[in-house]
Amino acid sequence: MDVIATWFKELYETTGLNFTVFYDPYDWNRYIHGVRMTVLLTVSTIMASLLIGVVGALLQSAPSRIVRGAVNGFVVLFRNTPPLVQIFFFYFGIGAILPAGQDQFGLRQPFIDNVEWAIIALSLFAGAFNVEIFRSGVEAVPKTTVEAAEALGYTRLKAYIYVILPLALRVCLPALNNNLVNLLKTTTLAYAIAVPETLYAVKQIWSESQNVFEMMLVLFVTYGLLVGILVWIMHRWEKSLRIPGYGR
Repeated sequence: MDVIATWFKELYETTGLNFTVFYDPYDWNRYIHGVRMTVLLTVSTIMASLLIGVVGALLQSAPSRIVRGAVNGFVVLFRNTPPLVQIFFFYFGIGAILPAGQDQFGLRQPFIDNVEWAIIALSLFAGAFNVEIFRSGVEAVPKTTVEAAEALGYTRLKAYIYVILPLALRVCLPALNNNLVNLLKTTTLAYAIAVPETLYAVKQIWSESQNVFEMMLVLFVTYGLLVGILVWIMHRWEKSLRIPGYGR
């Protein structure tokens, strides 16, 4: 690590390219903390949005018109409004009317902080798309398969969990992969409510060190690597679930 730090210091002295993040421990710690926060946002929102998608797709076929209408309204609302507006709505709108406590200095301390609001807003945004993705997968499952499950004594819920959903997942994985990759990139919007993710940390570094070009390069490479890792994981998942001759 000392060799790398020395090399980047020499690079700065000889060329003027100031990659402080690689030789300044303070900037490095801020950068790493930002990456960790991005990973936390990504993992949390992926898990939550998948759950929303699975439950929403099930409720879209519910016998109650009210339930189906509520799910369809949720999908239309969150698919057709900008995710940044949704984040602002939850953080500045809903957050302002919810009860709050006080910190040790007597200042207002909300029970849901900016990180949690970012997770909630982004999960609902991606979940609305996942509902439609899972619905398309469910509709692709042959009705004869569903009828066979019911003939074996499966309830509607058990047939959905053990028969329909596993088959639907294999059909909709390509579209699901795209949505989850987009979700990773959308986490940068949490910057707007001061969530200390990667973009926020990098912005702080270049504001102090005046090395915008260098830190933008670091930012592009960082997100390229994160997206590449997620795509690799999703492709491995898709390959492990593949059934020869099904959904192709």
